[in-house]
Amino acid sequence: MAFVRTGNFVTHYDFAGQRDAPALVFANSLGTDMHLWDAQIPAFAARFRVVRYDMRGHGLTEPPAGVDAYTIDDLAGDVLALADALEIERFHYCGLSIGGMVGQRLGARAPDRVRSLALCNTAMTVAVPQNYRDRADAVRNKGLASIGDAVLERWFTPKFLAANPDIARGMRTMLTHNSVAGYVGCCLALSTMDLTADARRIACPTLVVAGAQDQATPPAAARTIAAAAKGAKLVEIPECAHLSAVERPAELTAVLSEFFASAAVAA
Repeated sequence: MAFVRTGNFVTHYDFAGQRDAPALVFANSLGTDMHLWDAQIPAFAARFRVVRYDMRGHGLTEPPAGVDAYTIDDLAGDVLALADALEIERFHYCGLSIGGMVGQRLGARAPDRVRSLALCNTAMTVAVPQNYRDRADAVRNKGLASIGDAVLERWFTPKFLAANPDIARGMRTMLTHNSVAGYVGCCLALSTMDLTADARRIACPTLVVAGAQDQATPPAAARTIAAAAKGAKLVEIPECAHLSAVERPAELTAVLSEFFASAAVAA
């Protein structure tokens, strides 16, 4: 467990691997924390300096005081501030959902710092922005527990939820332990984002991963990113909804391992 000041708040992060190895940053999705990536980290610690962190207002990272709405650019700036604080000049990056949206902005905003990008279960735009404004209002008024059932149904396939009730309960707990401010702020970031231009500016090696049954960021959204980002590779994981890192950990780890091994050589 480690903490570092990034701008006007303190970020919780974790480190694994060798400090002199190439850096690989993992970013969580809306409503989760760095433990989203527990199954993947051992596969990368031998080759990379693995850094995972809790997005602002998630997990043990503070929400910035006095701020009730974020932008994707704010969240990308947090990654760069974390890298600066840890004296990491260049890094590979893997993000899921809003973490993948942050990755798209990073690829466009800081091409000199991003070696490669893995964009998992993500999109350039959201289909109905008002849905995120409505969800932000619901969480403000009734708390995170009030959206638990609906969130789990977006995160996982019905088959996975039926077969893994303990994991489902644990992921619900992860959701409700985030701050209302952090969740609401990230919902509002989603409601205003359009990364179409960003995706077209990505020039580094890029992997786009989709879940075949992902309703939150459908495979069509992944195909759109892969078509926009020059030379991007697209992989679709079958029988998988939104949280591929949890629902199909072995499959996602294999895909990421192959990609980052190749990207590390290219870099």
